[in-house]
Formats: sequence, structure tokens, C-alpha cells
Amino acid sequence: MSSARTYLDFERPIAELDSKIDELKAICGGPGGASENVDVSDEIGQLQEKASKQLKSIYEKLGPWQKTLVARHPNRPHFNDYIQELISDYTPLCGDRKFGDDNALLGGLGKLRGRSVMVMGHEKGNDTESRLKHNFGMANPEGYRKAVRLMDLAERFNIPVVSFVDTAGAFPGREAEERGQAEAIARSIDRGLSLKVPFFSIVTGEGGSGGAIAIATADCVAMLEHSIYTVITPEGCAAILWRDAGRAKDAAKAMKITAQDLEKLGIVDKIIEEPLGGAHRETETTIASVGDAICSSLKELSGLDSQALIARRREKFLNIGRDLL
Repeated sequence: MSSARTYLDFERPIAELDSKIDELKAICGGPGGASENVDVSDEIGQLQEKASKQLKSIYEKLGPWQKTLVARHPNRPHFNDYIQELISDYTPLCGDRKFGDDNALLGGLGKLRGRSVMVMGHEKGNDTESRLKHNFGMANPEGYRKAVRLMDLAERFNIPVVSFVDTAGAFPGREAEERGQAEAIARSIDRGLSLKVPFFSIVTGEGGSGGAIAIATADCVAMLEHSIYTVITPEGCAAILWRDAGRAKDAAKAMKITAQDLEKLGIVDKIIEEPLGGAHRETETTIASVGDAICSSLKELSGLDSQALIARRREKFLNIGRDLL
């Protein structure tokens, strides 16, 4: 865990225990600390064990709204983190060749454990400056047109596509609507469905609305254990249904937005387990698990020809909801 820890509201008991552990470490620690004769190692060990048990107890019982907060945690690994750890020889590709470049949706060519891949995904940023630069991961039309361009390139050179979904939704501003936001999303969805190469998509944090599915019409759609995937944010749903965004917790429960609910509904294919306490606590472990899942799925899909991939993918999405009728 990094030294700059951020705790969610329901993690307060853990925050208190971690604070006590830090205080005790300062007592027996380096220069300027208390007497070297003071041995508090046993007490530190007991507190660490208690914190671990408390963490396990809390995360075993997370509700939909709590999972929403975890999915939005600022320290969860983002697109650039996955690229840095998983993709070698990465070459970013910019622009949609129509209007401009979009920093909210990034992509490029690289190698995943020796295999060439086309990668793309939403980047939210990790501080004020980078969040503004990346528009909090909310892409404009040129972002989705860039995604179509990357998929076209991948198909031309017979390279599989991997997408990382993490957005509250497509940017809803006036300029985006004027430049054809809905049309750009629709074309990106259609391009994913018609892609002749293997396509793997993973929701790493927040999968919101059409902005998410635009790059997630894949052969295999996976979710991290504590991520969410939804047609609208819980706050937006609550504001529409009850005219009260404060009822977001009720909306999250009713909407079935967790990975576990969506797997049961057949909307996602795979859940990737997160380390105890969420992906933000052990980012390297999480990224390695995601890499394993991608490689495993691409290996399975590589045995299918282009027509089989398209037919299988289209049938997969047409089947969503049929069992509920």
C-alpha cells in the first residue's frame, strides 16, 4: 500500500487501526523516535492481524453502493498503469483523422507478453492536472472515432484488440453533441461487433452507459471483482426516478450493477478476483491478474476464424435478456 492512503467512509475502522500501527512504528522506528529499548513489535503484529481480519470482514459484505465507491477509488490502477506494466514496445496512436485527438480515450500498438495487440481504454487521470487533461475519462466523439480507427488498423494487420473500460459515461457537453456523440458511439459499437479479430474487454473500474459499451462489444467481457457496469450512474438514476440524487444507494441496489449480478445475468463472461481490500491496495497484483486473464482468453479465441468470431459475438449480445422473457 502506498504511503498516501485514501480511505472510504466504510473503511474507517481500518483507518484507525492503520493509524495506530503507524504511531507504534514511529515509536520504535528510525532517528528521532522514542527509546530503542521500547519493543512494540508484538503489539504491531496484533494490530496488523486485527486490521487484516477487519478488512476481510468488510470486503466480504460489500453492498452495491460500497462497490461503486471502491470502483471509483482514485488509487485504482488506470489505463496508463496497465500499459506501463503489461505492454512492451507501446506506440500510442492519436487522432481520429476527422476532428482531433481525445485524451480521455487512449490507444496504441504494443506487445502483451510477446504477442502483438491493439490496446485502447479510458484514462481518468490521478491528480487534478491529469484529470482535467483526460476530462475525467469522459470521451468526446473524436475519442470513439479514434477507437474505430484503431479497430480498423487491428483488423487490417490481424492483431487482437484489448480494451480497458473505466468511465462514468461519454462526455455530455454541448460541443460533443454538436459533433455527433451518439453517432460516434453507435459506430464504435457496430465496429466492435463486426471485428474480424479476437476482442477482449475488461471493466476495470466504472463502466458507465454508452460511453463504456462503445468499446466493450467484445468476444469476452470481463470485470474486476469490485467494478461496476451500468446504463446510468446510481446518482443519475435516483435523480430521474425519485428526483433525489441522495437515493443513489437505493438505485445502486435496484440496478444490479455489480460484477456478481451481471455475471448471473449473462452480461459479462468473467470476473477477475481483486486482492483483499480492492485493486487500489495491491495494484501490481491486480495488473498481473488482468494480464493472465487477457492472455488466457486470447489463446482460446485465436482458434476461431473471422466469421466464427463475428457470429459468436453477435449471438452473445443478442442473447442478453432472452432468458428473462
